Amino acid sequence: MLDYDKEADAYDASRGGEPRAAAAAEAVLGLVPQTARTLLDVACGTGIVTRRLSAGRPGLQVTGLDAAPAMARTAAARLPGAILLADSRQLPFPDEVFDAVTTVWLLHLVDGPQDARAIIAECARVLRPGGVYITTVDKAAAHDVGSDIDAVLAPRPRRPAQDSADHVRTYAAEHGLHPAGTARFRGHGQGRSPSSTRADLRRGWFTMLPPGEPLSERFAGELELLPDQEVPRPDPEFTLLAFRKQADTPGNSPAHSGN
Repeated sequence: MLDYDKEADAYDASRGGEPRAAAAAEAVLGLVPQTARTLLDVACGTGIVTRRLSAGRPGLQVTGLDAAPAMARTAAARLPGAILLADSRQLPFPDEVFDAVTTVWLLHLVDGPQDARAIIAECARVLRPGGVYITTVDKAAAHDVGSDIDAVLAPRPRRPAQDSADHVRTYAAEHGLHPAGTARFRGHGQGRSPSSTRADLRRGWFTMLPPGEPLSERFAGELELLPDQEVPRPDPEFTLLAFRKQADTPGNSPAHSGN
């Protein structure tokens, strides 16, 4: 997995910057009820989306948190006084205090179903009855856009997708969260080029392809043979799912970190 402390400085520029953040925030806010007054953005990263969530809805008090110190510092510069350093599996809040909770581009990063379950359990715990939990799903699959790059990489080993929509729906239902909507948005600037994909291979972006390993270098060599080395292929489209917490759901017990 990437070191997100080391990635913080270049993170936004390498992932679509403000256009992608604007698209994500607009889609998220479209699923947040107009009556919501408080929102928690879990694993907020650099805060580039978090800031837009705050600016895009007057009267919505937005709090962000991230487990990577460099990410949290960057986010705090964008949204002073509203960012915490914390583990998404142990949220530092009492039960039922937020009207909306979001996890944008988080669940695909976790090691296994136990972590995905723990994160969703915590999000449900801090959500008020009638509140909404919103999350991205199927992130890795979204990057497969049917390009020549995807054809080269098709045989690669893959981690099980911890953010698959079916899994997320199951985990959400376990904590009294029921489907309440869906949205899609464009991942501006996320279209892969052969050269950028080779660079990602060599810095450990593909978790099942360690840099320098023969298989990684084989894929890098095949990518080098593709035409239009610097031309990005189509941008992915990401999916959000929203879930509403039952008004009569009993409080959930806090999840414990696997650290």
